[in-house]
Amino acid sequence: MTDYLSPGSFVRLDGRPDWGVGQVQTVVGPRVTVNFEHGGKQLINTDRASLITVDNETFGR
Repeated sequence: MTDYLSPGSFVRLDGRPDWGVGQVQTVVGPRVTVNFEHGGKQLINTDRASLITVDNETFGR
């Protein structure tokens, strides 16, 4: 479910902490395009992987 995600949201990918924080670019159904600090642009299928939202204030933006 991606109801909690929208373009501009900051997220982390559970299982890939080395990618750092990413910013959501697009959300189409379960597919979310995210641009990560150290992982680049990735297409994530949220049916198979978990994205964790990051509070903008916690992230420092």
